[in-house]
Amino acid sequence: MKTTLEHPVSGRLVLLAGGTSASGFASAKALLDRGAQVIIVGRDAGKLARCRDELPHAHVQRADLTNEESVAELRKRVFDTWGPVDGVLHLVGGWSGGGGLAGQTDEAYRSLESSLSALRHVSRAFDTDLRLSSAGRTAIVSSVVVSRPTGSSANYAALKSAAETWMLAVDHGLRAHGLNDHGEVRSFGAVFRVRSLAGIEGILAESFAGLWDRDAAPTELVVTELHPG
Repeated sequence: MKTTLEHPVSGRLVLLAGGTSASGFASAKALLDRGAQVIIVGRDAGKLARCRDELPHAHVQRADLTNEESVAELRKRVFDTWGPVDGVLHLVGGWSGGGGLAGQTDEAYRSLESSLSALRHVSRAFDTDLRLSSAGRTAIVSSVVVSRPTGSSANYAALKSAAETWMLAVDHGLRAHGLNDHGEVRSFGAVFRVRSLAGIEGILAESFAGLWDRDAAPTELVVTELHPG
């Protein structure tokens, strides 16, 4: 629940799904600096311990986000301990490509598919929280290959396209049901397309935190390309 007027995200509870990466660390720091409560979720105990040591004001939770039951248990722990979340940033990802179209094997596809499963599980588990929040925000990191696919990126582009379609549906649900007493949209989703996250972790962090800066909800799903500098 929002507790101060220092920043629109101050006092809000934000969950970083797959947040033990460099992008998750940068996002956690940006949110903490603005007064938010942050929950970093991952399944690597060592990486979670590093987050706990270097970001002592953040909360950490271990979960397998590709497993529906594990995510349901995570949501219950979060709700019972801190209450409903106001934001979710999805950072579970990976890359597999090359070899032209012939190289887009089933094995390579399955290695990427887990990120889509994680998105589905997490967004479903926390959907009610975001709908009821007075300012719910959720976002995914996608790729510029969605609009410019190649043979060597076909698997990756297809799954990122599916993730964006899923987020479009999530956004639609938030807009249809997450309304305040005046019929105004309170919560919405966003897509951040990148060529690579390397070197722009801070830009992603600022862009996500900046979703709470909007005075009014956008009229459609926010899709933004992020570039270095």
